[in-house]
Amino acid sequence: MGARSIDDPDSIWVVVDKQRPLDPQDYSPADLVDVPVAHTWDPLLRREAADAVVRMFDAAREEAGLELASNSAYRSYDTQVGVYNGDVSDFGQEHADANTARPGNSEHQTGLAVDIGAASGDCSLDVCFAATDEGQWLAENAWRFGFLLRYPADKVAVTGFAFEPWHYRYVGEDLTAELHATGVTTLEEFFGLAHAPDYP
Repeated sequence: MGARSIDDPDSIWVVVDKQRPLDPQDYSPADLVDVPVAHTWDPLLRREAADAVVRMFDAAREEAGLELASNSAYRSYDTQVGVYNGDVSDFGQEHADANTARPGNSEHQTGLAVDIGAASGDCSLDVCFAATDEGQWLAENAWRFGFLLRYPADKVAVTGFAFEPWHYRYVGEDLTAELHATGVTTLEEFFGLAHAPDYP
């Protein structure tokens, strides 16, 4: 497995969390493409991740008869400003920081993260998605397509974010195969990085 940068925002291994903002903070990927899958909002991802999403959604349909949809994919720095500020306004900063990344610290800004739900809309962006057939299929199979469940329920103290059974991050099949084989479930632990429960 060839090593890739965990600091370069153009690397599919870039690690973004509360302790590791993107550099530059207003980074925007150069290779964003439309993702031709069912969706709530028109999804954009980096080309490699987009191709993998299509393969994964096709496999869910062919192997399990499940219809998946993208609920959110790439979000620009400016879009994240609106999302984060809206959560602060609606729920307070403590809630926002547990559930929504600050601008410049969001995996969605990398163009490598996608929030996935059932095409039916059942339990979309809700913890109950973990118990659905779609959520269980993703939890068991996403690694085959290079995707990592980025915010597991038992790793909140490591990732800094509440359990999100819908948030999947593309890191490539080589790395997810290694994570799957070793049982390591976070990028922070795999790369020996500091835990990121809070912002500096």
